[in-house]
Amino acid sequence: MKSRNLLAAPLAIVVLAIAGCGGASDDKDAAGASSEGDKATLSLVAYSTPQVVYDEIIPAYQQTPEGQGVGFKTSFGASGDQSRAVEAGQKADVVSFSTEPDMTRLVDAGLVAPDWKDGPNEGLVTTSVVAFVVRDGNPKDIRTWDDLLKPGVEVLTPNPFSSGAAKWNLMAAYGAAGGTEDPEAGLAYVRELITDHVKVQDKSGREALQSFLGGNGDVLLSYEYEAITANKEGNDLEYVIPDDTIRIDIDIATTEGAPAEAASFLDYVLSEPAQEQFASWGYRPVNEKVLAAHADDFPTPPGLFSIEDLGGWERANTELFDVEVGSIAKIEEEAGVSTAK
Repeated sequence: MKSRNLLAAPLAIVVLAIAGCGGASDDKDAAGASSEGDKATLSLVAYSTPQVVYDEIIPAYQQTPEGQGVGFKTSFGASGDQSRAVEAGQKADVVSFSTEPDMTRLVDAGLVAPDWKDGPNEGLVTTSVVAFVVRDGNPKDIRTWDDLLKPGVEVLTPNPFSSGAAKWNLMAAYGAAGGTEDPEAGLAYVRELITDHVKVQDKSGREALQSFLGGNGDVLLSYEYEAITANKEGNDLEYVIPDDTIRIDIDIATTEGAPAEAASFLDYVLSEPAQEQFASWGYRPVNEKVLAAHADDFPTPPGLFSIEDLGGWERANTELFDVEVGSIAKIEEEAGVSTAK
């Protein structure tokens, strides 16, 4: 069992002179070039939690020869909502989501190339693990998945029908309870967790964190890096990595027809300097050199499993999260949770 007490640390955040909306740039022509020069204004659309990292990475990229003169518009929100917004027409040149189905949606819509995973990073920008975020001192002594089911323990996790983080959380619970070999045991655990211990399901992982910081709940199911980020921002939390948990894969891609600067920015995001910035906020790097340098910071849980060990996202979305026939969807409906997308 891995438990860490993270000390809050001051950080000078570089202030971005970029718009926080997701639409197309007003001064961008059809070819993708800005009227102020021959460089593009890129639209980055991503899930909510890594905004603080991109707030550092974007200005750092703009200081490179390739990034000079490149403008940015950004949009951050719940992963599923962001993916559906791009599908519906929101401008995006670079997209990053917390579950692969959110990227697959755009592949099916012809907005992301089918070979988006063919590079050396296999379509990933970072990885993480599902952890238990607890209050300072871990007053409820939360160590294992069974501890979440103790009488009186209130668990926070977002809504899986808007949040990618929530799907990872529930797949971690399902797999840790035996879902890899005994689906019924996995579902029985998820049912008890949701029915008896989860009272509120926020729209996104970031909203769930804010609710937890506001005093709600005893434990937050979340990405490992959420606790690290929260503490760097001045909070005082601990997190526990259970022996059995799931590896979280965070995807990134450029869109079809995006200007050349989008590929340049993606290359920078995967470079050592940018991956070091991700690592400093608690994200597990996919750059092998950076990951090796932070091996002590990111130990591998002994019972780590992947979404592939559970049959992959296609099976999960069909058998577990499909709003018509999915087993977890039915559990959520019975608990009074909205499954509307």
